[in-house]
Amino acid sequence: MTMDLFLALSAFTLVTVITPGPNNLMLLASGANFGVRRTLPHMAGIAFGFPGMVLLVGLGVSRLFDLYPVLHDVLLVVSVLYMLWLAWKIAHAAPPAQGTCEARPLSFLQAAAFQWVNPKAWSMALASIALYAASREIGAILWVVGAYVVNGLISTTTWAVLGREIRRLLSSPTRLKLFNWTMAALLIASLLPVLMA
Repeated sequence: MTMDLFLALSAFTLVTVITPGPNNLMLLASGANFGVRRTLPHMAGIAFGFPGMVLLVGLGVSRLFDLYPVLHDVLLVVSVLYMLWLAWKIAHAAPPAQGTCEARPLSFLQAAAFQWVNPKAWSMALASIALYAASREIGAILWVVGAYVVNGLISTTTWAVLGREIRRLLSSPTRLKLFNWTMAALLIASLLPVLMA
């Protein structure tokens, strides 16, 4: 990989992972509700789960959609239902002091599995492989995966810390509730481009 191509790949992966989307909105809400330390498994699930998805897409998982087009519709329905459920959970999250033992951030496995029903993740994975590893050579795929690991760690940390810092402004239960409902609404709104396509 040339230096120019590597710089382009680095910029592409950073922009795609750090811009608002379902993962980042959930990290923002989790950081605000639970703090960074309790959000670490969620952060790691995204930072390593998404590059794992990119690896498998690069190795040919995306070809399943060509063989079985109905899988696209199934994935869309599952994605929408799961994201609506997550939005409901975010909207009804209570601050840790008031919450029951049921209130907790996503685990590593939950966050990693979420990548497979996240419409933005699919778009990013397919685009990055098409642009930077079109040959499907393992070396090129690994460069893309590596760029997503590094930039994913930067992005997940940024959004969780931002959530933690926003918590200072959410000292009243009313503000926190408004914040959670806003995050839930934005998560649902992030589905609109997928549903309108």
